[in-house]
Amino acid sequence: GDLLTPTIIRELVDLGVWTISVSGMDDFHVGMEGDKKITLAEKIAAMLEEGGVRKADPFADRHERGIEQGPLYNMFGANEDTWIGKLWPRGRAWENGLSSATLADNFCNAWSGGLNFLDHGFAGSEVSIDPNGDVFPCCIKTAHPLGNLTEEPLLDILESLAGMPAMEAINAGKPERMGLNDGWDRERFYTESQTITPKGEPYANLCIACDKFHKEVLGAALDQRRSERRGKRLSVIASNG
Repeated sequence: GDLLTPTIIRELVDLGVWTISVSGMDDFHVGMEGDKKITLAEKIAAMLEEGGVRKADPFADRHERGIEQGPLYNMFGANEDTWIGKLWPRGRAWENGLSSATLADNFCNAWSGGLNFLDHGFAGSEVSIDPNGDVFPCCIKTAHPLGNLTEEPLLDILESLAGMPAMEAINAGKPERMGLNDGWDRERFYTESQTITPKGEPYANLCIACDKFHKEVLGAALDQRRSERRGKRLSVIASNG
């Protein structure tokens, strides 16, 4: 939310964006502890409303939300009871031993995870995009990007990955299946999910094995797909003279 500006809001509205969701409204983000998040939320809300974006009905059910007239906005954040309350094994949460997730906590198969990331055009499909243009299938961010938007359109990236077994496993929210075609059966994936935290404590979560698989296997395959897409673009440019 701290990245939003009136200019960005205006551009999003002009592009026909229906909903702007502002995340990070929680005590787990630096500078957002206690009343600080309330102060920022009030500032963001005023800026959005000045830009013609109104607050979504917090009590609307799934059907009602789907027919609300936009543009709308909402805000959300992690808490101990819902969403990513157990915290991803990333960033400050990882360095400070705050993640309480176990092997049973599948972040991939949930909102903000890799679930449905390939299904563009449908509700629930989303990717994470870094400021430098790198694209990831989930908010936690895999250990290797899918591609980069400074080089190519998002849909070109996603469509080139459709049907790739590892990507389809992530898309299904079943990361333990991503290595089945590459010698990583489920048993190995669960074994690779074991690690030791920076605090010296034993820890196990599917995200750990996902990172290892990307570094050892999938990263090279993604780079190959990226190179193939680049080759196709260059051939089109050459043929058009």
